[in-house]
Amino acid sequence: MLEKLSNKIGFTKTEIKIILFIISVMVIGFGYRNLVVQKNESSYKVIDYTERNDFYGQKPNKFIKSDSLKSIQEKVDYKQEVLDFNKRSFDQVQKKTLPDEKSINLNLAKLEELVKLPGIGPKTAEGILEYRTLKKKFRTVNELLNVKGIGNSKLAKIKKYIFIE
Repeated sequence: MLEKLSNKIGFTKTEIKIILFIISVMVIGFGYRNLVVQKNESSYKVIDYTERNDFYGQKPNKFIKSDSLKSIQEKVDYKQEVLDFNKRSFDQVQKKTLPDEKSINLNLAKLEELVKLPGIGPKTAEGILEYRTLKKKFRTVNELLNVKGIGNSKLAKIKKYIFIE
């Protein structure tokens, strides 16, 4: 019988055996699911905890149906929750005061002056000073791109505050 079927379809005997095995496993699986599993699914219980809420000091909400399978969606202000756990006072945070335009000479600036530039922290300022001592002095403002931590966008932000003499 397998030879006749393999000649008509064009599969080998082994391929037909594998296909028949897969089909039989699927039929057995669907039968098992429909007969055994669905009978056991009805045994699950939905537990109502509204009576226990009084015991724990919670008042039941009349408008919310108590169903253990539904979750209540709440809007949470996550920023406020983070601030609640942080003991630091954010009222006294000092913002960086920006220098005047064209007020910092790149070849003479000290670390304290460079840190005042927007986006420049102590490490980047140290990198600028190291590069300046290595090259003796800056010839163009675009040489800052050679300093680690300074890209095109950061250079565009600080360009109006610096000059070269």
